[in-house]
Amino acid sequence: MNWRDYWNQDTPIYVSERHKVLHYQAIARDIAELIPSLEAQVLDYGCGEALCADRVAARCRRLYLCDAAPLVRERLRERFGEHPKVEVLAPDEAHALPDASLDLVIANSLLQYLSQDELRSLLRLARAKLKADGRLVLADVIPPGVSPMTDAKALLGFAWRGGFLSRAFLGLMRTAFSDYRKIRNALGLATYTEGEMIALLAAEGFAGERRSRNIGHNQARMTFIARPA
Repeated sequence: MNWRDYWNQDTPIYVSERHKVLHYQAIARDIAELIPSLEAQVLDYGCGEALCADRVAARCRRLYLCDAAPLVRERLRERFGEHPKVEVLAPDEAHALPDASLDLVIANSLLQYLSQDELRSLLRLARAKLKADGRLVLADVIPPGVSPMTDAKALLGFAWRGGFLSRAFLGLMRTAFSDYRKIRNALGLATYTEGEMIALLAAEGFAGERRSRNIGHNQARMTFIARPA
């Protein structure tokens, strides 16, 4: 099994429905804050289930939701198929978007599952599709040395604030014996230092910098904002 196959199924990554909803609400809030105008065209690449994408769409003219997993795309179309501002895309359809047409491309909690060649391909896609003044946002990037225990502490803090702490403890125990833990141990997660990420961006034609706050609840991870150089 690879990461794409793993995400093309129901997974135990969320400890409860409340966790899932609060997670996507927070992500939608943070993405919406980065949209430059109500006329913006936005691509959320590797979007996952994007439960609250309608909140993002309310802040822009067009929102493209792109995910490699067919099951995820099917569910997105069921949820947002009638939304006038939302379009669900497979990766090859994202490549078919007009060049220099997007104001914002975001990839949140995706890079850890990509090989470096896949990451470079994503950066080239963003470079081609962004307008000259557009922005690329790479969020939830894992630095080297961040352990599963650090992620667990961040989840428990989020759960305490969100009112699902007991379910979080049970969920962490379940995850320890899940396919996610097994595939994470087998395949690993890609990690980057701040300097490595800035250099990768520069090599693909971007001027990037680390944002002071990561998107979402886990502040042990990093968000980068880049513009075409």
